[in-house]
Amino acid sequence: MIFERAVRREFAQAAAGISVALLAILASTQLIRLLKDAAGGRIAPEAVASLLGFAALNFMPVLLSLTLFVAILLSLSRAYRDSEMVVWFSCGQPLTAWIRPVMKFALPIVLAIAVLSGFLSPWANYNTAEYKQRLSARSDVSQVSPGAFREAKRGQRVFFVESVADDASRVGNVFVASMQEGKLGVVMSDTGYQEFAPNGDRFVVLEHGRRYEVEPGTPEFKVMEFERYKVRTEDGESKPTERSPNRLPFTELVLDDSNPARGELLWRIGMPVSAIILALLAIPLSYVNPRAGRSANMLIAILIYAIYSNMISISQAWVAQGKLSFWIGVWAAHAVMLIPLMLLFYKRIAIKMPWQRGQA
Repeated sequence: MIFERAVRREFAQAAAGISVALLAILASTQLIRLLKDAAGGRIAPEAVASLLGFAALNFMPVLLSLTLFVAILLSLSRAYRDSEMVVWFSCGQPLTAWIRPVMKFALPIVLAIAVLSGFLSPWANYNTAEYKQRLSARSDVSQVSPGAFREAKRGQRVFFVESVADDASRVGNVFVASMQEGKLGVVMSDTGYQEFAPNGDRFVVLEHGRRYEVEPGTPEFKVMEFERYKVRTEDGESKPTERSPNRLPFTELVLDDSNPARGELLWRIGMPVSAIILALLAIPLSYVNPRAGRSANMLIAILIYAIYSNMISISQAWVAQGKLSFWIGVWAAHAVMLIPLMLLFYKRIAIKMPWQRGQA
């Protein structure tokens, strides 16, 4: 039908604008957090882009669910404000006739949410943890970037390098501060480079510098000048990535009968189911009462979405803690939201609209 194609096109246009806005907000927030961690030396600067991509996959199910709900709500609210619904009801069409075009638009998005929450988000969580594990196991020297102070070994060592050669073979104006056996040591050098021993050991060789050593709280200190100062460096041991429930593939998660795994499975199943219920809820919630103002239905919709989201999160937490059976938690929140869904449809269908009473 031409009408259904036009409606789905309007839904798609609204969803595109909303998703871009939400993605920009969430990505900016995550980017600021990652840049803060990179500036503090907790992650490598070159890891920011990769970690941002993994984070985007992680929050996409929630973003798409909210986008679907708001896009349908705004489009149908516009139809009420522009009196298009007057024509719709005057033609004898019930409110339930909107279910078909809404579901045709929603099902591809719900399928995308199911794929993201069931497969891609756990993959992104696992790769994020693995990537951070590999970065934390790198040697101190490999994490140094020019013009920035970098912490290593939980703040026990601080590096600063003013310049690095194009081939990364030599560095200039090196500063290293470290704590060893309760003594603070500071090394400053004009130049430095990496050197590999025949057995594969890696060393940092500093040239033409000084080493200051002082014990905090005492006036005594030592000053040593050196022509060459060699320090052995090595990569840390990369520990296996912990396979927590939010990182497990869907097939492994189904076979795991532990409470945390059951809670994670509840969340993955609940995301696409909640998206369908929210899409249907948007139909009766889109009614605009001119006397109540244009934003009244939007405020109610936001409140309902927040309650629904919190109910799913609480069910997940209770199942993970063993306080609630999985077979109850998997449907309880959705069943509770079906009650206002049916009541709202009944209210909009059973009670005649003002224009319908005028025609009677």
